[in-house]
Amino acid sequence: MIVWVNGASRAGKTTAARELSDLLPNCTLFDPEVIDGELERLLPAKRLAEVNDHQDLPIWRRLVVDTAAALLTELGGVLVVPMGLLRQEYRDEIFGGLAARRIPVCHVLLAPGETILRRRDPGGELPADIEPYRAALASWLAADAYLVDNGALTPYDTALRIATAVQAGDAAPCDIVQTPEPTAETVAAGVLLFDEEGRVLLVDPTYKPGWEFPGGVVERGEAPARAGIREVAEETGIELVDVPRLLVVDWEAPEPPRYGGLRLLFDGGRLTDEAARRVLLPGPELRAWRFVGEDEAAGLLPPVRFERLRWALRARERGAAHYLEAGVPVD
Repeated sequence: MIVWVNGASRAGKTTAARELSDLLPNCTLFDPEVIDGELERLLPAKRLAEVNDHQDLPIWRRLVVDTAAALLTELGGVLVVPMGLLRQEYRDEIFGGLAARRIPVCHVLLAPGETILRRRDPGGELPADIEPYRAALASWLAADAYLVDNGALTPYDTALRIATAVQAGDAAPCDIVQTPEPTAETVAAGVLLFDEEGRVLLVDPTYKPGWEFPGGVVERGEAPARAGIREVAEETGIELVDVPRLLVVDWEAPEPPRYGGLRLLFDGGRLTDEAARRVLLPGPELRAWRFVGEDEAAGLLPPVRFERLRWALRARERGAAHYLEAGVPVD
């Protein structure tokens, strides 16, 4: 299990985590800042200069997940991780990666008042990440976290409160879908559903960054179109009667650590306003849905996924499916 201690700079994450590692049995402290130091030595200065924060580097996020998993495999027990995660997509990527490895995560948020954060600075300034922290706190940050106002607590008292909550089950593991990581190329089927204005339905997964189409990995022995129908029902509550028409076949080449595979997009047709109002999302897997036009989709979908959508819309207009490789048509 992982106890992830989150919060703004100067919230007391590291000092509380050190005390906590002595209070929980068979506990190890893992500070992801050690990865920052390694990346400074490993990556070219030009690559480091491209980002404002090491968290913006995909390799940083992958190494945090891989290192935490390796430590738990080697040592077992509990891993305490003091690290601020204030961007929801990064939190989703890291917690989702841990969930894929069947590692439960207890999310603890240290939330002293801003006057306390200001008082802990020699110049009386608020931390540099106060605006992202405020925005996160006002929207998603505390939704699945055990909140601790440690403004008047010592690091030991803070750690004691966390340890008590974890052992009592009050700081329960996050309810994140556990999608096993693939071990070979996969086939995935997505289904495009449209409203009466012609906008396409996108969903926001809790376990990975970026928006998606309703759909998922085709199970062994399952027809791809039937997999799309099943996934739509599971993810949105919408029961498709007709087998959807194929729009796009896209080949994602294996690029380690990703295995790639075939990505199929089907046309699920137009929903009436009444049917669209009946969209019902499963809590652990998806947090939101919306109908969007093509321009808005460009800002929500990762680039290759958007290209897949763009060519699917063209195929829908022309009545002929497209074959793509990495989002680029080859016919």
